[in-house]
Amino acid sequence: MKNISYFKKFVFFLSAIAFIGCAHAMESSNSSNNSLTDANIAAIVVGANKIDISAGKIALDRSRNNQVREFAQRMVTDHQSVLDSAVKLVTRLGVTPQNNDLVHALAKQSAEHETKLKSLTGKEFDRLYIDHEVAYHEAVIEVVKTQLIPGANNRDLKDTLVSVLPAFDAHLAHCKNIQASL
Repeated sequence: MKNISYFKKFVFFLSAIAFIGCAHAMESSNSSNNSLTDANIAAIVVGANKIDISAGKIALDRSRNNQVREFAQRMVTDHQSVLDSAVKLVTRLGVTPQNNDLVHALAKQSAEHETKLKSLTGKEFDRLYIDHEVAYHEAVIEVVKTQLIPGANNRDLKDTLVSVLPAFDAHLAHCKNIQASL
């Protein structure tokens, strides 16, 4: 049992490192050629929100912990709202989200994470879901602050990115509180 716990922590650690590695790769790429476009940013925003919505729905289906379920519902509701706003904005601006390496890496990592989530139940599920949410929100906040906001050329897109940061910070604080209680 103890070996399984260490293995899951190790896998979670690798997943977090992979996301952060993608963010740093994007940072290195951007600093060398400034190729992040508003279309890339739109795709990243759409992809990142869809990932948290999907994980939240899995948590609603699998968790029996009220705190975890309430948090998962908050993720589904809030990230759907951000996604809807982003889609309206890019439609109004005439920007078509354009996938890039980060979007593809996020999608692959998300699929792997969802497979792990679907294989767990009970406290093991709750712990993995919440631990991932902490790492994911930390990484997303960092990417939004250091890459997406500075890289956005359109003022409305930049303002939208700035406006969602307080909610993402609140999500991080919320899941850290749950993490401490698990």
